[in-house]
Amino acid sequence: MAHFYLDETLALAGAAAGDEVALTGPDARHAVTVARLRAGETVRVGDGVGTIALGRVVDAAPDRVALVLESVDAHPEPPTRLTLVQALAKGDRDELAVQAATELGVDAIVPWQAARSVSIWKGPKAEKGRARWQTIVREASKQAIRPRVPSVAPVATTRELVAQAGEANVSVLVLEPTAADRLSALTPAELGSRVLLVVGPEGGVAPDELSALTTAGARPVRLGDTVLRTSTAGPAALSVLSTTLGRW
Repeated sequence: MAHFYLDETLALAGAAAGDEVALTGPDARHAVTVARLRAGETVRVGDGVGTIALGRVVDAAPDRVALVLESVDAHPEPPTRLTLVQALAKGDRDELAVQAATELGVDAIVPWQAARSVSIWKGPKAEKGRARWQTIVREASKQAIRPRVPSVAPVATTRELVAQAGEANVSVLVLEPTAADRLSALTPAELGSRVLLVVGPEGGVAPDELSALTTAGARPVRLGDTVLRTSTAGPAALSVLSTTLGRW
């Protein structure tokens, strides 16, 4: 079973074995012309909002791939929602973080215009950047066979993050190499139903930003004794949290 497709045109909620659905548009073209999908093969298909099904191909054309469902599985949302707050970074380092975080199971992503961010999203560039990240997330979700596609929020300011740090049932964890507490030492009981993992840019989180977040209730944590790049810190921390929460 080599193929998995997310297609917003699929209506899998409420579907059952024996129903017929179809892949259309770019996914159908990719299935037939690139993956060379043929009638009789079995594939996984998902709607990106919690449902994954196994389907047998009954007809494969570049504009439409028809499937008869063999099984349908609904995947509920996890009890603790993990959000990566990724600071904008130069080059493609922030995009690498977004891609890896999606493959590792993050539930939502928030672009952060940090004080030390070299990249700046303003005006049309902000929406263009968000759309670019959403595309990366969708493709990474396909690769990882994820039942849900993480959302990408509009770019956030530090003030907006500070406001969230004071909300009930929200744990804001700021990755900081000099923090006294290790991320791996946290227990599920110490985490709220929403966890915001804040990762700074290349120059790290500015002192005044860290102070404002900490005063509002955020908790600085460190991964270990080394300093990771902004492209790897978030994914590494998500791996730790996934183990802590029993996802892995």
